[in-house]
Parts: sequence; structure tokens; C-alpha cells
Amino acid sequence: MAAQCCCCKAPGAEAAPARPPPEPPPALDVASASSAQLFRLRHLQLGLELRPEARELAGCLVLELCALRPAPRALVLDAHPALRLHSAAFRRAPAAAAAEPPCAFAFPAAEPGPAPPPPLPAFPEAPGAEPACCPLAFRVDPFTDYGSSLTVTLPPELQAHQPFQVILRYTSTDAPAIWWLDPELTYGNAKPFVFTQGHSVCNRSFFPCFDTPAVKCTYSAVVKAPSGVQVLMSATQSTYVEEEGVYRFHMEHPVPAYLVALVAGDLQPADIGPRSRVWAEPCLLPTATSKLSGAVEQWLSAAERLYGPYMWGRYDIVFLPPSFPIVAMENPCLTFIISSILESDEFLVIDVIHEVAHSWFGNAVTNATWEEMWLSEGLATYAQRRITTETYGAAFTCLETAFRLDALHRQMKLLGEDSPVSKLQVKLEPGVNPSHLMNLFTYEKGYCFVYYLSQLCGDPQRFDDFLRAYVEKYKFTSVVAQDLLDSFLSFFPELKEQSVDCRAGLEFERWLNATGPPLAEPDLSQGSSLTRPVEALFQLWTAEPLDQAAASASAIDISKWRTFQTALFLDRLLDGSPLPQEVVMSLSKCYSSLLDSMNAEIRIRWLQIVVRNDYYPDLHRVRRFLESQMSRMYTIPLYEDLCTGALKSFALEVFYQTQGRLHPNLRRTIQQILSQGLGPGAEPSMEQASAGVDSEVDADTPALLLGDEPPSSAISLRDVNVSA
Repeated sequence: MAAQCCCCKAPGAEAAPARPPPEPPPALDVASASSAQLFRLRHLQLGLELRPEARELAGCLVLELCALRPAPRALVLDAHPALRLHSAAFRRAPAAAAAEPPCAFAFPAAEPGPAPPPPLPAFPEAPGAEPACCPLAFRVDPFTDYGSSLTVTLPPELQAHQPFQVILRYTSTDAPAIWWLDPELTYGNAKPFVFTQGHSVCNRSFFPCFDTPAVKCTYSAVVKAPSGVQVLMSATQSTYVEEEGVYRFHMEHPVPAYLVALVAGDLQPADIGPRSRVWAEPCLLPTATSKLSGAVEQWLSAAERLYGPYMWGRYDIVFLPPSFPIVAMENPCLTFIISSILESDEFLVIDVIHEVAHSWFGNAVTNATWEEMWLSEGLATYAQRRITTETYGAAFTCLETAFRLDALHRQMKLLGEDSPVSKLQVKLEPGVNPSHLMNLFTYEKGYCFVYYLSQLCGDPQRFDDFLRAYVEKYKFTSVVAQDLLDSFLSFFPELKEQSVDCRAGLEFERWLNATGPPLAEPDLSQGSSLTRPVEALFQLWTAEPLDQAAASASAIDISKWRTFQTALFLDRLLDGSPLPQEVVMSLSKCYSSLLDSMNAEIRIRWLQIVVRNDYYPDLHRVRRFLESQMSRMYTIPLYEDLCTGALKSFALEVFYQTQGRLHPNLRRTIQQILSQGLGPGAEPSMEQASAGVDSEVDADTPALLLGDEPPSSAISLRDVNVSA
């Protein structure tokens, strides 16, 4: 679709501004259709109107750019079929435009049916300026199944390094990045709710952009929302303009497109520290406040001692309804986290600290391509564990690390040691959604490499000093692995002289490009006081004879254990399932009632043991759990397990009783799991549920991770219970 084009006067009549120093072009990103390497994006302005009844977002986007070469023919942006473009226009940028929000936005009108394009937005005129804007031709072409390319024709003879604006007006409906919730999918059941989730490549359905982590810019936004709805964004400044009925936001530091985030709903704040507050639905706010009051400032202060000043001003947290598709997301200034995690204290602590660590590693210094996601996640995981060691001691950190490395090896068994996604430098093939690269190798193998680097220098504090210098050097930019490794060897010249990057079997290149498990793992002996009892109890339950083992095991009071200890024990039992029926019966007699009173991270693991061992006496607990859960992280793993054995009809029955309380995206995912083996395009019917009809299920077909497409390997969500 193209707009009518008119001839624009070439914007070269005036002298070009002084030429800035040349900038290296962004790294080539096969997940982006954009022409980001031809332009410098200085700032973007968003004007947004939320229309929850229509599940539609109307937007006016102003991109402030300059070309890196003279006379570029077109600007290519990442877009999405869910995004309908109404018009494109060009304007020569007024002086200091990047510092000024747009004066006014004219939003596309809500359209019950076809309608003529609405008028262009109004912008302030600069003294003596040419006419504000002139229309540009544009077209939208297919790119991949997760996006489109938007090509906007530019005026001829555009000078290099001369600022200009491209103004796009659009509406977005059924966008993968924008999650609309009806009131009944919230805790309060009173008001609609909406949030965005941009990682990895979803924000191209939120607004046209250079949807690549290689490109960063500042942004500002004006948001109009229904009365009584609180709007928040990942921004350093926010203001509600009551007389205009709009929220204004500004992000003063450059961020990649995927970190632009919005949430709106029945949210109330509570301060939990001098620079932090939590936002949550009113009924959740007391719990969220009591769990985090004072703690976040403690974690921020520890991180600052290690890696330098916190750069983002405020660190706020918003708790989202269970429909949030992942556990947590490190949006700058405003961490998004699923409210379901509130009942699992230790998981809450680790997840929030991980997002705090992203403030330095991921948000300030970002991986330039999705093929090197470990540069954000591996470093953030290392920093997270340094923060937990400083705050809670080495034993707790080693326990959490052992728990995650256990999950990494479990994933390795599923994928095989030659799986290409087990590389740190993954080759992303054209058309493959980068979200499918989200796995524990990104986090834990990346962590092991960073830990190995820290051991090379012989002193964790010296390595902290290096990371502080690395952040200072590269903050607000995007990097590749070579940047990190070159900086490391420059900071430690004695290690460079020793050629540590070429040590046989531990070469840096091999760390990056070899498949399989980490080349070296950390020494976790400082956690043995917490991990040894877990191993001992597991050995008791797998020993002979059973009656003596059960008697000895029952003398160990796991109610006094940490959550990660109990979860590690249950994971070991899961790995050994199916177990002999008499063992499952004894386990149930010993632990079932106790575990049923614990948090959801514990309960789901016990219930997976019940399902994988077809232990019918405890199926009522599975039903009750699924009736009370609405999140992907606590439903998908159970439905996967139910559908790989003799309990498919039970799964169908429970799903049809609970589906009305699930988000449509989650419903579709579970239907996909249930329909495996029913034939192409088939979905389970109510008759099948009530009649108990079962069918063959491919046990290696996974549920979805972050998007609507199945990933390339069978990975349970409980093994990827980490941030984005």
C-alpha cells in the first residue's frame, strides 16, 4: 500500500551542519529487514492512543534521523502485518528537535470500516522553515513470519548528516507485542489491562523501527488512555498532564527498540526505597511491598559497589497479571515481572536481582546481534551471582547455581551435545525467530565462560574492576564478543602475554563456537552445606531396600529447607521418572501434604512427578493446581507431561473447565499441545474431553516459549524460568 507522493523540495538549499565524527555501521542483523546501517537514528517520538475496547493502538511516530551517505533512496524499517500504516511524511528537522516532544499528535480515527486517511499530525513550525511536511510514498513487503519490511521513499538529494524527520501514522491490532487483557484476566476484575513485550523482535508490531539491538536512541512519548487507567513506560521521566488527559514520558539514555515498553491498567504505587517503588493491582500491592521493601535498594547498592553508578535514575517494578508470557523483563527504569512469582520468595529475589544486573549488562551495554545474546544474559547472570554473594553469602549463590546448572545439563540431554543452539555464538538463519535462541546455554554456558574469565585473573575483585571499566567504556552502545574479549586482554596485559586466549581445550574461540556443555564449570564447594543434604536425600530414595530408605528419609525435615534445595531434590526425582510405583507411593505418603502447602515452584515439580508416574491418588491436586493457575510457567509444563502419557483425557477435561480464565494466546498454546496426534489442523473437541478419547502424542514436540511458533527443541518452561 502506498500513499500519494508529491514532489518535495530538496532540503539542500541551506548549508549542511558540521559533519560529526564517522560512526561504525551497525552489525548486520539477519533478524532485521531495516536499512539501519545507512542512517543514524537520533531520537524517536511516539504519540499513542490506547483503545482497549477495540484492542487497538493508534500511533503517530516521528523518527529523527540523518543519513550516513548522501542521497539515500529509501528508508527501510521493520514492521508487522498487524500494523496498518495510514501515512508517511517528510520534514526537515528543526534545531534541537531531539530534545523537544511533539507539540500535538493527530491520531488515526477508530475505524468501524474502511475510511479515508485522516489528516496529517500537526507539528510546531521553526521560524523561516519550509512547509511542515510533505507526503512520502511507502510500501510494505513480506519479510519473515514474525515481521514485514516497510520501505519509505525519501526525497532526492538528501545530504549526508543533515537531520530530518519521517512521520508515520498507523494503527496496530492483534500485535504480538501488545497484550490486551479483559478485566476478568486481572486480579481486580475491574478494569482492562494492556502491556507490551518487545523481546526479541516483537516491537516491530508496536511501532515501525530499526528492530535490532545494534541501534539505540533516546525516545519520548505522549500516551492517551481511558479515564482511570494508570500508564507507565520504561522511561527516565514521566508526567501526567491532567488538563490534557495524557501521560508524557522521556528516556534520556539511548536504548534499543526492544526495551521500549508500556503498561496500563488498575495500578497503584508504593515506595520501597529512596529510588524504587512497586506498582501493582490494589489487591497485590501489600504483598509486593512487604516482600521487597528495603531489599531493592540493598541490591542496587551492592551492584553499584561492584560495577559503578546506577545510570537510570529510578528502579521501579511493576507486577503484571499471570498472562505475562515470561517471568521478568529488564525494561530500563521499570522492570516487568509476573505476579505469580510473588509466592516463591527465593525465585522472586533471584529474578529481581537478575533484572537489576541487566541495568549494567544488557541495557547499558547490549549485544549487537541476537546471535550473541550471551553477552547480555551471561554477564547479567554472573553479575547477579556476585550481587547475591555480597548480599546473602556464597553458600546460597552456589546452591542457586547448582540448581541452574542441573537444569542446563537436563536441557543438554534433551537437545544433544551437538545441538547448534548450544553454541554461545549461534548462527541465526534467515527467517528463524531469535526468540527461539532463548535457552539455558545463553544464560548458564555464558555465565560459565564469564566465570572462567574471572578465574584467569585470579581475583573476583579485580574482575569486578574490569567489568566496571568495560561498562564505562561501552555504556549506551552495542557490542560484539570481540569487544569484550579485547577489553579483557587489554585490562590484563599479563594474561595477554601468557596467551590465555589460546590455552589448549579452553581457547576463547572454542568457548564461543563449540557445541555442547561448558568447557569448565565453577567450583561450587562453598555451597556444599546446602547441596549435600539434597544429594543425600535423593540417594536414600533410590537405595535398596525401600522400607529402610523411606524410614531414613522421613527423618529429614525438608520443611526447614530453602526453596532451591527442595526444588533441586524434586528435579532429581523428575529426572529419574518414571519411578517404581512403590517409591512414588512412599514419596506421596511422606511429602505430598507438606509439598501441597508450599509455593508454586515446589508444587509444580511435585505434580509433574505425579503426572510422569501416573500416580492417580494425587491427580486431584493436579486438577486443583491447574484450576488456580493462569500463567504459562505453571500450566504449560503440566499439560506437556499430561499429554505424553495416559492422562490425555484428564488434560482435556481440565482444560475445558478452565480455558475461560486463560489468555487467548495461552489457550491457543495449550490447544496446540492437546491437538498433537489428532491430525493436521485438528483441535480437541468437547466430545473428546467428555468421552475420554485419547490419541498419540509426540513427546518431543514442545510447547511454545515466547512466541506463537514452536521452538526447535523440547524444552520445558520450568527449565527456562528466567528473565527475557
